[in-house]
Amino acid sequence: MRIAWMGLHRGEEPPLVGEHGSGTIFFSGCPLHCTYCQNCQISGRENPVGIEVSPAELAGLLLSLQQMGAANANLVTGTHFIPSVVESILLAKAQGFTLPIVWNSSGFESPTTLELIDPLVDLYLVDVKTLEKGVAARFCGSGSYAQAIIPVMEYLLEKHPEVTVDVSGILRGVLVRHMVFPGAFSATIEVLRWFARHAKGKAWLSLMVQFVPPQGEAMPAVTERQYDRLLQVLDELEIEDGFVQELADNIPWIPDFTRDNPFPETFAEPLPAFLALRSR
Repeated sequence: MRIAWMGLHRGEEPPLVGEHGSGTIFFSGCPLHCTYCQNCQISGRENPVGIEVSPAELAGLLLSLQQMGAANANLVTGTHFIPSVVESILLAKAQGFTLPIVWNSSGFESPTTLELIDPLVDLYLVDVKTLEKGVAARFCGSGSYAQAIIPVMEYLLEKHPEVTVDVSGILRGVLVRHMVFPGAFSATIEVLRWFARHAKGKAWLSLMVQFVPPQGEAMPAVTERQYDRLLQVLDELEIEDGFVQELADNIPWIPDFTRDNPFPETFAEPLPAFLALRSR
């Protein structure tokens, strides 16, 4: 496997952060290659930032995250490494690893592959970027995304038809993320209607409206009038469980994975064991 960064990250949805932060693992590479990707340093097809680790090494790093006080193990874009990730988690569990597992992905994967890791996952944090082929071709790197996401979501909602929150605030089930793309407002309304028909009552929704292209200049994907319309649609569709990003949440930065801490200091804290492994 190739990993770009590991540490505590506080920029996720509130239930994922806990007291100290989500124990986030950014894997290098990606099966989708979105044209707007904020993590283009690590997701590229050629020579992405990161270090190679064995399953035994990742197991040790997972245990270090647990010792650091992480709320969970948040596996970001690990689809192309699933067999090795499974081996790593099982090795870590044999040594006392108990953190909840968050599978954080674009959704551009197959149910057959997800079956390998599903028994280990507590929460799926999965994107439903769009259901329109043209929007997918423009923003998601492949028009086929619009068709590929449907069987993935059908699989996840069948396997995990309920979101639960335990006394510790740990979220289990499916949390769907959707970003409103600039100039594609109607495509977002389509996603919200799909969610209401197929996922409401089974999954939670995280709706994001601040679009940050790789150049680093944040811009709202919606106007204030459109934002009010989004809230109205959520109300009309009776989508109540989840999160909506505010228009004021404007943080125009792109992570720099060549640094020990790619994020603003208040947002993240590197895992010392990972930095030691990277400097070897």
